[in-house]
Amino acid sequence: MTDYRHIQIQELEQKIAETIPLLEDASLSDMAKEEIANLEAQKKAIVETMKPEEPNEGLDERNVILETKGAAGGDEAKLWAQELLRMYSRYAQINGFKIEVLDESVIKIIGFNAFKSFKYEAGVHRVQRVPETEKRGRVHTSTATVSILPELEDIDLHINPDDIDFEAFRAGGHGGQNVNKVSTAVRLVHKPTGIVVVCRTERFQGQNREIAMQMLRAKLWEMEMEKQTSQISSLKSTQVGRGMRSEKIKTYNFPQDRLTDHRIKHSWSNLPVIMEGEIPQADYSQLDISNSDNSENEESE
Repeated sequence: MTDYRHIQIQELEQKIAETIPLLEDASLSDMAKEEIANLEAQKKAIVETMKPEEPNEGLDERNVILETKGAAGGDEAKLWAQELLRMYSRYAQINGFKIEVLDESVIKIIGFNAFKSFKYEAGVHRVQRVPETEKRGRVHTSTATVSILPELEDIDLHINPDDIDFEAFRAGGHGGQNVNKVSTAVRLVHKPTGIVVVCRTERFQGQNREIAMQMLRAKLWEMEMEKQTSQISSLKSTQVGRGMRSEKIKTYNFPQDRLTDHRIKHSWSNLPVIMEGEIPQADYSQLDISNSDNSENEESE
């Protein structure tokens, strides 16, 4: 479909070009200046309507679905992902947010501006430390990914029911005898994308299905944002970070007691306090991830 705004801009530019020679005529120069200013204002107004919207627009106030997953590093990476989840849970509680556990690696953070408060944490978090299982005292490097997704309603992102495979199964683990007698756990498969979501935390199947749908909507939204960031090179903030998952955003160096944010090239000390939820705040408003350098030479592996 033709975007007629481009044609309007070309017409305005042509009129401006035709009017400029009149500036040399003393009797017409004042009128020409006024006409050019008017044409330039019209052009600017059209250009403004063509600017891409920020993917985060209108989402900052939403609740958050936060997920951590171990990446490189085997069992140590899984343990690191669990510790990050605990750190964010503590941070949320300290700052007055409510927490709901959706799965062993997924929580929902409820409260005004939750997404705004957590969106810059999305990405790869690297840890450098001596694991408890390391007998020789060597420092290991592991990574975990943190996903920060706004809670969406069906009106925000419509999902065709025919695209979902639904399965109910018996939940395992803690919860008493009833937990294994009734098929309360839910597994959803979104056939077009292959996304699989499992929820088993609630006692009733309907509740687990509702939570699973929330998680699925959030993951589909994330995929859409990644698609947009591959097309738009000048985006700020968390959406760009989410499009560059292979790049670490933070390193937690325990031997040197240092947390480094590679995006803004700033470090903080006192990791034990940070891991208890006292996450240091930084100004990411001018963050341009496209120009960031994630190399950190002083942090050896």
